[in-house]
Amino acid sequence: MTLWGPRAAPDGATRFALWAPALPSLTLEIHGAQPRAMEAGAEGWFLVDAPASPGTRYRFVLPDGTPVPDPASRAQSGGVHGWSMVLDPAAYEWKTPDWRGRPWHMAIIQEVHPGLAGGFRALAADLPRIAALGITAIELMPIGAFPGARNWGYDGVLPFAPAESYGNPDDLKALVDTAHTLGLMVLLDVVYNHFGPDGNYLGVYAPPFFHEDSPTPWGNAVAVDEPAVAAFFIENALMWLEEFHFDGLRFDAVHAICNDAFLDRLAVTIRERIGPDRHIHLILENEANQAERLGPGLYDAQWNDDFHNVMHVILTGESESYYADFSEEPTQRLARCLFEGFIYQGDPSPNHDGKTRGTPSAHLGPTAFVAFLQNHDQIGNRAFGERLTQLVDPPRLRAATALLLLCPQIPLLFAGDEAGSESPFLFFTDFQDELADAVREGRRREFTKFAAFRDEVTRARIPDPNDPHTFASSYPLPGPDAEGWQRLYRDLISLRRRHVVPRLPGTRSAGTEVIGEGAVHSAWILGDGSRLNICINLGPETAAFPPVSGDILFALGEPGAPASIAVWLS
Repeated sequence: MTLWGPRAAPDGATRFALWAPALPSLTLEIHGAQPRAMEAGAEGWFLVDAPASPGTRYRFVLPDGTPVPDPASRAQSGGVHGWSMVLDPAAYEWKTPDWRGRPWHMAIIQEVHPGLAGGFRALAADLPRIAALGITAIELMPIGAFPGARNWGYDGVLPFAPAESYGNPDDLKALVDTAHTLGLMVLLDVVYNHFGPDGNYLGVYAPPFFHEDSPTPWGNAVAVDEPAVAAFFIENALMWLEEFHFDGLRFDAVHAICNDAFLDRLAVTIRERIGPDRHIHLILENEANQAERLGPGLYDAQWNDDFHNVMHVILTGESESYYADFSEEPTQRLARCLFEGFIYQGDPSPNHDGKTRGTPSAHLGPTAFVAFLQNHDQIGNRAFGERLTQLVDPPRLRAATALLLLCPQIPLLFAGDEAGSESPFLFFTDFQDELADAVREGRRREFTKFAAFRDEVTRARIPDPNDPHTFASSYPLPGPDAEGWQRLYRDLISLRRRHVVPRLPGTRSAGTEVIGEGAVHSAWILGDGSRLNICINLGPETAAFPPVSGDILFALGEPGAPASIAVWLS
């Protein structure tokens, strides 16, 4: 399928290719050599073979003299407006060539921002600590090249090229290799629904890459019904899995791709190409809550925003913006989430102008859902980036953490959770000039829908995304009770790995009942026939927990009291 990016050609040359259907001609410029005219091929492709050893810098020159990087560049020199580089994809010598991954039900995931971790090398050095906590997978926020030295990840414009400020491609491979030596899976968040605002030249020479009549919150929808565009993203996914040995991909906001047929083709192509000998995990972020995308041969799981949103309402009482969908009868909504997976299963959504959202999900097993109390979106989309440690009293947050880590849905943590971090995670970029001004003011305008930010003075306090201090203040420093939180996370993860994970295959819900405001009793029949019970009370009043009949795995607080939880097997 390989169409995009430099690749080996006969006689030791390198074949360069670019899909530029809007251009009459195109030139390849290799640093230090004479420019070469590219040959116009079929369906808008331009091709040329040229001698280019690994490390060679190159770029394309448009008829008006504008130099542009390869959109499928494997590495950049000098930023997203600079030179692309030829690499030897087979040069790295793997220490773990026989690694086959872990089954999905074993996943206990920590989401990590590579820049805040110090880059690929620094994160690799921190992996023993993460593994010792009991985590079995790390998920990297997007690493595609972006303008400047810092970005929260979703403004990438060259999705094949790891960001220079994080390290080079071999540093990334070494990170994955180190993780595998420790038994850790590595997942990667990829963005196929949009490109960032600075450094994306595709619209100049390939306007059909986008659908002008299909706007999304980030610009026109990508035209994945166009063969060259579909190949771009499929090749990108396969590169991460085959060349870099990632164990899986999380696909960002696929509802904005607006093409279910492409999503299914993407998953099927990956499964067929990789084959059954490796555990490869494909995870969706999908506001549409489409249960039909989840299952054998397609996607393993979906980030369950419903779990987060209803838990956030119960824990904080917040009900503005998208939390409005969960503010009415939140305890009943939590019960449905634990029982059936999605809360919205074809129900009208107040936050979506009353339109229905979702499809029935009760037939899916609990591991089809990735649950979380925090992630990059849910913290970074807050004006001041507050974590739950700043919003919720510790006893209730500890009980919620126990629910997250002991219920059968796949748990995801955000870096710093395990140390009770109180550092914010802010929205940060490194844009310049007018774009920097537009992003700063646009960010502040976003919050006018919140009552607390309707006056200009309050909005002016929202941190400037381009201020280096905004990035620096987002490092996940340990909180004042770091040891206590670390002990709690280690204990809960150990309990999950010993008592829940081995029994997860074949698990089905046995029902959930509301036993008070903010209080539920959920049960699941595990794969070995045993019954997992969780009673939790996050409400203000005492609730009646049923009698325990079996072996207590974990308990906090007096049974039924506010901020209490009891977990047992029978």
